[in-house]
Amino acid sequence: MPTAPTITTDDTPRPVTPTASSRAPLRQLILRLHFYAGVLVAPFLLVAAVTGLLYAASFQAEKIVYAHELTAPVGDRELPLSAQVAAARKAHPQGTVSSVLPSPTDGATTRVLLSGVPGVEADHTLAVFVDPYTAEVRGALEQYGSTGALPLRTWIDGLHANLRLGETGRLYSELAAGWLWVISGGGLVLWFGRGRARRRVRGTSGRRRTLGLHGTVGVWAAAGLFFLSATGLTWSTYAGANIDELRTSLGQATPSVSAAIGGAHAGHGGAGTGSGTGTVTGTPADLDRILGAARAEGLGNPVEIVPPADASSAYVVRQVQRSWPEKQDAVAVDPATGEVTDVLRFADHPVLAKLTRWGIDAHTGVLFGLANQIALMLLALCLILLIVWGYRMWWRRGRGSAFGRPVPRGAWQQVPPLVLVPSMAAVAVLGYFVPLFGIPLAAFVAVDVLLGEIAHRRGRGTPAAR
Repeated sequence: MPTAPTITTDDTPRPVTPTASSRAPLRQLILRLHFYAGVLVAPFLLVAAVTGLLYAASFQAEKIVYAHELTAPVGDRELPLSAQVAAARKAHPQGTVSSVLPSPTDGATTRVLLSGVPGVEADHTLAVFVDPYTAEVRGALEQYGSTGALPLRTWIDGLHANLRLGETGRLYSELAAGWLWVISGGGLVLWFGRGRARRRVRGTSGRRRTLGLHGTVGVWAAAGLFFLSATGLTWSTYAGANIDELRTSLGQATPSVSAAIGGAHAGHGGAGTGSGTGTVTGTPADLDRILGAARAEGLGNPVEIVPPADASSAYVVRQVQRSWPEKQDAVAVDPATGEVTDVLRFADHPVLAKLTRWGIDAHTGVLFGLANQIALMLLALCLILLIVWGYRMWWRRGRGSAFGRPVPRGAWQQVPPLVLVPSMAAVAVLGYFVPLFGIPLAAFVAVDVLLGEIAHRRGRGTPAAR
């Protein structure tokens, strides 16, 4: 007698693997974000790219424009540093000496920086350039920042950082930096989500060729654009403050040498502690002894000597070489005895402090010198081309003279909850730490919902939009 077939059931859950149909809504959502961010944020990115390109070129332009002040004929022997500073003070008696940068190489002038000079901005100094062999004053120029930017580079730097609008203008660059990585990352996902055949540039024309160029250049430039975005955020107004707080809470703040003397110091302070950035009237005659004590501790050129802030403070001598390998050691020297009271080596800085220093210096074009500046100019040029091609594709999405059609809305409703919910949580966290990413994104969503509702009420909404 034949037996009945046995029917078995298997209730064991099986992992759900993403299929093309389940990935399609997510891709549409990324495409819509990439589209809107590109259209609305690209003007800020374009300004940042153009001004960034000019800034990277300004380092070499500065050497040409200010060659007379920056260089001097090489002589037989350099004069004592105190004599050079005395010559600068004779020519420019106003203000106080905030720091001195001895001639770093043969044929380079010594810089004596004066603060509180009438007509010079409060956060700037007057740099007096002195021939180290003859003590001749070769000129005086306004200087800004830790890299010693002179008027040409200072002006371009202000244009790039804040459109020369002050603190309010800094919001534009933070917005650009906060969205650059989002647009770049979305572009990578979209590009690699296309088939190999659809990524070809050769043999194509029209919008497809523009898309191919846009995607190819974007892929090659993506790593550099991510880097510019991350490093740009480190000194932005809001995201930068959050990053500083995080580093401090992790014990990764940048330390500084202690300028306290008489047993008052107890180890290195945090960022900004004991920096010795005060000023004193006049220049003591033992400045050469201070420099000699720093040399004995291994501090080679280039160095900056900062006078004591008051009678209970020491001189601070710190290396200021930002090119690779970086020299950032610092010592404090008692002006009464000439003894070194504190030493801080760059090798002892926390890991995140080093990474921040290297990242900022690479972003500003000083870490690897001319090669660094050329790389930044190429990145800026790539970003400009990407923006132009992006707008060209948008225009070609339209009909006739109309603007390009947006990507259809409603794709988020088809994204699996296991993907959508964690993604939304991650975006919310990022939006909190990078406000000029989160706030505009929330505004994009609100406007998009409003436009969708208006279209629906007018009877023009598609089923997907509803």
